[in-house]
Amino acid sequence: MTKAERRRQRTRLEEERQTLTSELARTRTRIAQAYSGFNSARDPDLVESFIYEINSLQARYTYLLRQIKKLEEQREEAPERSGRWLPLPGMGRPLSAYR
Repeated sequence: MTKAERRRQRTRLEEERQTLTSELARTRTRIAQAYSGFNSARDPDLVESFIYEINSLQARYTYLLRQIKKLEEQREEAPERSGRWLPLPGMGRPLSAYR
């Protein structure tokens, strides 16, 4: 793999990581909003809809975490890693360290 190809791959991985982390933050916000709606709902049908929404958002959150972990693993396997790759915000170490 040439130096330019490695650079493009790192850039692509970094862009994908940023997209996934922003989606993760949005999903976390939506989960909090759904819980708030659930806590204030009085109608049984509305309560049930919030339960489905929370379950759906939690599944999405889990999916996004798995995708980020896969990206971290790709980064570790990539040749000639640069020191510019930072751990996820709010985390002391990359997700791959939690295996």
